[in-house]
Amino acid sequence: MIPKTLPPVIINDTTLRDGEQAPGVAFSIEEKVAIARQLDAACVDEIEAGVPAMGPAEIEAIAAVGAAVDKAAVIAWCRMTRADVDAAKKTGLERINLSVPVSDLQIWVKFRRSREDVIERIRDVVGYARDLGLAVSVGGEDSSRADFDFLRQAIAAAEAAGAHRFRFADTLGVLEPFRTYELFKALRAETSLELEFHGHDDLGLATANTLAAVRGGATHASVCVLGLGERAGNAALEEVVAALSQVGGRRTGVDLTHLTDLAELVALMAKRPIPAAKSIVGSAAFAHESGIHVSGLLRDPECYEALSPALFGRERRIVLGKHSGKAAISNALTLMGVAVDERRAEKTLTEVRLRAELLKRAVADSELLEFYAATDPHRQAETAPAGAE
Repeated sequence: MIPKTLPPVIINDTTLRDGEQAPGVAFSIEEKVAIARQLDAACVDEIEAGVPAMGPAEIEAIAAVGAAVDKAAVIAWCRMTRADVDAAKKTGLERINLSVPVSDLQIWVKFRRSREDVIERIRDVVGYARDLGLAVSVGGEDSSRADFDFLRQAIAAAEAAGAHRFRFADTLGVLEPFRTYELFKALRAETSLELEFHGHDDLGLATANTLAAVRGGATHASVCVLGLGERAGNAALEEVVAALSQVGGRRTGVDLTHLTDLAELVALMAKRPIPAAKSIVGSAAFAHESGIHVSGLLRDPECYEALSPALFGRERRIVLGKHSGKAAISNALTLMGVAVDERRAEKTLTEVRLRAELLKRAVADSELLEFYAATDPHRQAETAPAGAE
């Protein structure tokens, strides 16, 4: 049971910003609006819509997203500069995320300055944005490689300047869940600010790190549909919201039945096909072939389904292939209205396995009916050559 005393985890989707930074991905205004509307329909809490400093076309697109959604809060992403704040103001949005490097390496490479310069930037630019009436989240770029004591100072400066949230960015995807949990537990003890985790997937741990951050005290999770993003991408929206509700012991406001349609829309517009085995939204996510699995599944779905496809508005599929068993053959034929003879089903199974191995694909229903019909003894007698016994 999910404790009702804990508030829902707020989902911040950055598909339109960090997702679009994936190599080769570029969304038109119309595509951004379409994705935003789907995110809104899925009850995603927040949409990070883009980077106003990119220029007038991006400002127009961000403004269009803000005008298109009904429920989600729309946020502009900015660097920690007054010029970026001025650009964000032109979008008409009321909320921004101000990002600044917090690791010594990035501070030096980007600014050629010291930690003190970062603190001063936070005080100045956050205060400037607040004076303009904007709600501000501060993002700590490369937080996972920052000195922890300095991270605490940056968060304190953000809070003092009027920010309502700090985004901890694992920019290079170098964290593992145990360390993530420890960091967020320590940060939660230090500040009353909202804490958001933004994880990259370079080690394939973005979703796990996001769950660990929430367990440690994060109130917000930054995600992208399909894990789209730079390099290996970000924590995947569909994975995070499903895992939080199923194994993380937390609620979100996201409607799980919208996830597949949302993923298919983003995949189409990003020109990034969804792998068949992609969790939650892949075509094979609820498909079963193995004879042992299918036999148990037909007796009780929970035998081989810890996640019910109905949670996501989907249906299970039993696929006929090299590893199928007689139970799957009989079930498929029965569903097509065929009265099944067990000896004929056994012969049909042999043909199904041979066809699947030869063509390296699943066997279609039409092929199954063809194989089964070929085992009919009356048909065999009619087609036998004259004089045959």
